[in-house]
Amino acid sequence: MLQLSHEFGTPLYVYDADKIQSQYQKLKNAFAEVDLEVKYAVKALSNVSVLKLFKSLGAGLDVVSIQEAMLGLKVGFLPSQILFTPNSVSFEEIKMGVDLGLTINIDNISILEHFGHEYGNSVPCSIRMNPHIMAGGHSHIQTGHIDSKFGISIYQLRHITRIVAANNIKIIGLHMHTGSDILDASVFIRGAELLFEAAEHFKELEFIDFGSGFKVAYKVDDVTTDIDELGKELSTRFNDFCKSYGRKLKLWFEPGKFLVSECGYLLVKVNTVKQTMATVFVGVDSGQNHLIRPMFYDAYHHIINVSNPSGVQRVYTVVGYICETDTFAECRPLPEVREDDLLVFRNAGAYCFEMASHYNSRFKPAEVLVKDGKSHLIRKRDEMEDLLKNKIEIL
Repeated sequence: MLQLSHEFGTPLYVYDADKIQSQYQKLKNAFAEVDLEVKYAVKALSNVSVLKLFKSLGAGLDVVSIQEAMLGLKVGFLPSQILFTPNSVSFEEIKMGVDLGLTINIDNISILEHFGHEYGNSVPCSIRMNPHIMAGGHSHIQTGHIDSKFGISIYQLRHITRIVAANNIKIIGLHMHTGSDILDASVFIRGAELLFEAAEHFKELEFIDFGSGFKVAYKVDDVTTDIDELGKELSTRFNDFCKSYGRKLKLWFEPGKFLVSECGYLLVKVNTVKQTMATVFVGVDSGQNHLIRPMFYDAYHHIINVSNPSGVQRVYTVVGYICETDTFAECRPLPEVREDDLLVFRNAGAYCFEMASHYNSRFKPAEVLVKDGKSHLIRKRDEMEDLLKNKIEIL
């Protein structure tokens, strides 16, 4: 990490391609007994080099905007490999997805009806169901509860079937996503049972998509989703369902965090060590403009002092250089931190760079992919021209 910081500077995002590959293979192995298709959730980390890596592994894509779809197409994914699950977008954007040849996943009854009026059975689609199952984690990452904006309520199934019949809509997939940080395989099983019951109303299904939400380790000895146990339980139940349904379907997952969270590291330099009457602050050359998850989700990111790993343990509050209370970690034990030390934030692969901004007119950091022992710059650090791009002076 020290060598990478010297070569590329800080702040710097670093991604380990081997970890991405091992996570992908772990999921494939766990579901070896079914026809599994992995749709990588682009919103987690959309760098085109990362997308190319997933393409080489045989994954498809889950996209939530037409722009994410265009990124996927640009790096060589086929339209048929891309599932488009928008939320609260205009129908014009959905039509763009149809024109591109994407598989459209609809999560709103009014949009489903509009889709039927527009296309009838000429364009197949999928339906995103809300199973009303609470997942774990912060409320911002729970998407399957009763008051969620995502999906069509499972209790509205009769209404859905009437719209589908009235408009002769061809439904080829059912989908659910309950949120992130799911530990208990029973959450997926409960959702699966609901989708299996709903599936009996649609006779032309090709796949059932169980979303994702697998819990990854953020702390030492953190409890995680047992993928192997889930693979056994869900595969058995899925294969049983396919027999009763009358033909083999594909089982889809659309993981993001599971595939890229643990591959990522954010490298930062210590600018200041400031002792107040109550706290010792470590101020680094980054902030909520680069990593907002601790402030937005109250997320934990393990921090390592790479420069002084054997130093005496002291307690610090690690903060950023933004003109906000951008606290990365409060009262965190770390080996003694000195100015110019290199700190590394772990689990910085998912929803980290992706949520970065130019707040305070700060530059976005560079990104590096380490593959086969070699480091590759996959995004240049911003320069002043990047801040000025698209701005128009009128005075």
